[in-house]
Amino acid sequence: MESNQPLKVNRRQFLLRSAVTAGGIIGTNIASKSGVFAQAPAIITSEKMRPAIPYGVASGDISENNVVIWSRSDRPSKMIVEYSTHESFRNVQRIRGPLALENSDFTARLNLRNLPPNQQIFYRVIFQDLDYQNTYSAPVKGTFRTPPKYGKDVCFVWGGDTAGQGWGINPDFGGMKIYETMRQLQPDFFIHSGDNIYADGPITSQVTLDDGTIWRNITTPEKSKVAETLAEFRGNYKYNLMDENIKRFYAEVPLLAQWDDHEVTNNWYPGEILPQDDTRYTVKDVNLLAKRGRQAFLEYMPIEYNNDPERTKIYRSFEYGPLLDIFMLDERTYRGPNTPNRQPVPSSETEFLSKRQVQWLKRQLLSSKATWKVIASDMPLGLIVRDGATDFEAWANGDGPALGRELELADLLRFIKYKNIKNVVWLTADVHYAAAHYYDPNKAQFQDFKPFWEFVAGPLNAGTFGPNQLENTFGPQLVFQSLPPGTKANRPPSEGLQFFGAVKIDAYTKVMTVSLRNLEGKVVYSVDLPPEK
Repeated sequence: MESNQPLKVNRRQFLLRSAVTAGGIIGTNIASKSGVFAQAPAIITSEKMRPAIPYGVASGDISENNVVIWSRSDRPSKMIVEYSTHESFRNVQRIRGPLALENSDFTARLNLRNLPPNQQIFYRVIFQDLDYQNTYSAPVKGTFRTPPKYGKDVCFVWGGDTAGQGWGINPDFGGMKIYETMRQLQPDFFIHSGDNIYADGPITSQVTLDDGTIWRNITTPEKSKVAETLAEFRGNYKYNLMDENIKRFYAEVPLLAQWDDHEVTNNWYPGEILPQDDTRYTVKDVNLLAKRGRQAFLEYMPIEYNNDPERTKIYRSFEYGPLLDIFMLDERTYRGPNTPNRQPVPSSETEFLSKRQVQWLKRQLLSSKATWKVIASDMPLGLIVRDGATDFEAWANGDGPALGRELELADLLRFIKYKNIKNVVWLTADVHYAAAHYYDPNKAQFQDFKPFWEFVAGPLNAGTFGPNQLENTFGPQLVFQSLPPGTKANRPPSEGLQFFGAVKIDAYTKVMTVSLRNLEGKVVYSVDLPPEK
């Protein structure tokens, strides 16, 4: 159990406590030609007695009255978080948190509550050895800004699809440098729209590119095969956190994480049994794979949850001041099987969010007082995403009236219209390119809804694909897409076709500006959305 009672500790006391057992430097930062830094092996034997923090720190699930601080030790230890409104850690507050034990792979998290609004918070994580309680890790620092009450612009970024299709950490390329590009914008937070990892996508040491040059990956045993065991799923998250760009980004930008299929296996759904001829897997029961994948996801994401992964909901919402509420969906846990998706009436087979999640979302939207309501969907609405020759993976099933899973979406959009819920914007990823879609009821087969925008962003260091076909059920109009038709599939990050989205909401005009940006941060598309009065 964590204690939420902060204890004031002055700087001298902290330095004395954290230097009890070891005097000296753990290692030396060595820079490669690409500018990616690696930690040299420890040269002082006594340092090995101290807990280490190999994967950095992260904050997440930030809202008006709460933020989650996450980290991982390398041994059984107790998490301690110190925080201050001063970068010098003057007037530091200390919270003794939970234990980091083997059953959680030595990950731990605690909540910081009742923080001042619109304030930069500086924090550091320390782990106390359980066997040698006078032994502490070196501190690792992070920072975030609390949501404003009024009078401040809100800026955030989003995207999805990390380390997919064999494109891993390439030191010669600079690592997963799109994360550094996003960090340089200094966003208030980041929405990861799913496919945080590719548990079904092994990383090999090298890939030969079309021009004959070699893309070289850092590899690990857990990333060298599809994930089946809990240790292998955990190893996928550890792999991403080996990248210095990601570690630096997560130490400075709060994360709102949702999952999609590749946190488990491609296009999975509950109850699925993998084909016997899929020799990559000895475990064919997708429910078992999903249980392990879900546990690893919750352990390695800065998400607030109790110690029972089965009872923790991945769908959740966040209040971010008077300008913005965010609603994170879970389109994996409760869906029916992937089918041709043409059923004329709702049933358990057509569920995508589930009745319970739809009712939750309706209540949250109805009670929201924020100017803008952002729905973070891990899959796009009107883009056709196939699963094999006859089945569909997402909402869309082709041109025509609302059928199958689309019935659930039609009900939700109708509710938004008749309850006159204003300024709803959908953000998504999944398809590995960037796009802007305007949904126009006048051009739709199903017309009982208010017009709205959907923006697609990604990938974040994964293969580039697309573009996908739009269907006409809800009248999506293609306003922008980052790739021309006929683009060759699975383009490497080195070609620059990596994309993320950025949102700015002006504190005074309340105009939402949505931009889609490339690997270098250049704006490839932008639109200003005035709020509906």
